Amino acid sequence: MKPEPAHPAPIQIPAAIAEPIADYLDYLRLERGRSENTLRAYGIDLRLVAGHLAGRCMVRQLNEVSVEMLRDWLAELHEAQISRTTIARRISSVKNFFAWALKHKIVAKDPALRLVAPKKEQRLPHVLQSGQIDRLLSRPAAEPPVESSDIPKTKSERQAEQKRQAISARDRVIAELLYASGLRISELVSLDIADIDFERRTLRVMGKGNKERVVPFGKPAERVIEPWLKNHRRVVALPEAEGALLVGARGARLNVRQARQVIAQALESLGDTSASGPHALRHTVATHLLDGGADLRAVQEFLGHSSLATTQLYTHVSVERLRQSYRQAHPRA
Repeated sequence: MKPEPAHPAPIQIPAAIAEPIADYLDYLRLERGRSENTLRAYGIDLRLVAGHLAGRCMVRQLNEVSVEMLRDWLAELHEAQISRTTIARRISSVKNFFAWALKHKIVAKDPALRLVAPKKEQRLPHVLQSGQIDRLLSRPAAEPPVESSDIPKTKSERQAEQKRQAISARDRVIAELLYASGLRISELVSLDIADIDFERRTLRVMGKGNKERVVPFGKPAERVIEPWLKNHRRVVALPEAEGALLVGARGARLNVRQARQVIAQALESLGDTSASGPHALRHTVATHLLDGGADLRAVQEFLGHSSLATTQLYTHVSVERLRQSYRQAHPRA
């Protein structure tokens, strides 16, 4: 997709438009409990349309906005070849904002009411094969940090080796938990040590919309988490990491960007998959659960989906995999 055309200079959004947008984001944060990622996406969408309205349509008040202006904005998005999924999300942001503005009497009528979103592209998620998962998760377990004064010879070499082993142990935890518990990457990096119940082998996860759920993990995950906590985390963790389960090389809580990079590199090392991000592991565990006969609603709860329709996408993946196996193996396919 082509990137959206950049304006030569930032467009000044009038206060009469910018302030209601800020109030709406506060409403989503304080009353609806939306996550920071959701708020960031809404903010970007609304500021983009506000910039168009102020710059191209010379709008100074929200009551001046018409459906024709919004359709002009949509036409610009289509001309820039923005994906239908992104356009649909931006329309949703705008419609929700104006519905809120109408309810709070900020506008006299809702100009977005008749705005129609394009049908989203239905792309089946990429799923790793069982053999690929085995290779991804069967890397050698990291050994306890080197304490000997003989190997390596200098203090700095010993520290470097201890840190390398610690990061290797952490990376195994990242990959194992993403697959074992079907976590979103943001959920993974938000985990604290206190969220782990080793007796029941469960994690307490804070998902989208600040919805808490408890998900299981298996013995393989336990076997990589325990040495990380016992032997390796202390090598890199700084006090500011507090109770964070995962920490970065500089000692603070691991962030989403760093965790994505870890998984991207691990997937690239497989060499035979186009999967490139952490969500591929979430897609994969969902599909493997359904392939194994798991109940659809149980998988919905496991993944933290608010809508069953989102989980049902993985049933299409399972059916497609069955079709492929049928075509390859059945003599009369």
